[in-house]
Amino acid sequence: TEEHAALTGSREVIVTEDLKPERSYNANLNFIKKIFFSGGSFINVDASAWYTHFNNQIIPDYVSNVNQIIYSNLNGYAVSRGLSANFDMVFTNGLKVIAGGSLLNVFSKNESILQKIRPMLTEKWTGTWGISYKLEKLNLGLDYTGNIYGPMQLPRLSTSDPRSGLSPIWSLQNIQFTYSGLKEIEIYGGVKNLLNWTPGRSEPFLIARSGDPFDKNVQTDGSGNVIPTPSNPYALTFDPGYVYAPNQGIRGFLGVRLTIK
Repeated sequence: TEEHAALTGSREVIVTEDLKPERSYNANLNFIKKIFFSGGSFINVDASAWYTHFNNQIIPDYVSNVNQIIYSNLNGYAVSRGLSANFDMVFTNGLKVIAGGSLLNVFSKNESILQKIRPMLTEKWTGTWGISYKLEKLNLGLDYTGNIYGPMQLPRLSTSDPRSGLSPIWSLQNIQFTYSGLKEIEIYGGVKNLLNWTPGRSEPFLIARSGDPFDKNVQTDGSGNVIPTPSNPYALTFDPGYVYAPNQGIRGFLGVRLTIK
């Protein structure tokens, strides 16, 4: 997870105390197996389980002040644990398949709060795959790759912020064709983001108050809290930090690769 760097570009960074260094204790278990089949096909299996316990974890607070990230040491402990598995399959007909997935359980527990707190911008599961096939007679290679991500908690500015506090399940998928019938030259092309998915498809907007980046038209009450106005009905401030996925939609590409021997 990369929650420490997620929003530092749009918010003031505040350190409220003399931060102590983080300490962690971890354990890993790994399983590797290669399975052969008659005819020459085989599968590589690589599975792992891990557990990491953190003391003095440096925790970012996005909620107390929507214009700041406040860092402090956790008064308690944090845990990151999970399972992952990867499969690499090679078949004699030229087909290659790579697939993998991870299950993540990340949480922190403050001594003053009984419940476990899940960090923002951390998904509970992910998956990835890649399928390659070579048509030898046509000198044509096909590569189909993709990944999928589970929901993660997102930092909203307030309860009146119309943006969702939880991301949807989302996936990026790509396809590429490579022609290698020319001597020392390959021609390749394809499509990225086949599903044309972007995070803005399911939200009214991604960047809050994009037309007022310096909050010149934001009004506050006597306590400094933003109040709703006709031009700011949700009582928001400028915030470009609501980003958890690439914003580029479907697009094509074409290229030439020269191999010098």
